[in-house]
Amino acid sequence: MNNSEEPRKVSLADAIKNKLAQKKQAQLDAKNNPQQRAGSDAVMRSQNNKKPNNQRRRTGGS
Repeated sequence: MNNSEEPRKVSLADAIKNKLAQKKQAQLDAKNNPQQRAGSDAVMRSQNNKKPNNQRRRTGGS
């Protein structure tokens, strides 16, 4: 049997570690090559949460 063909079971901790390593490597690559940022980092939004709508509290709504 060829191990590379069959999907092997990976523990959740190992999967998270691999994903984190990939993410860190991608961040390092993005830092080293600032011109290549167009694709993945193009959609950057602020991390401010929306303020709650206080209209009912202000106007004494039921």
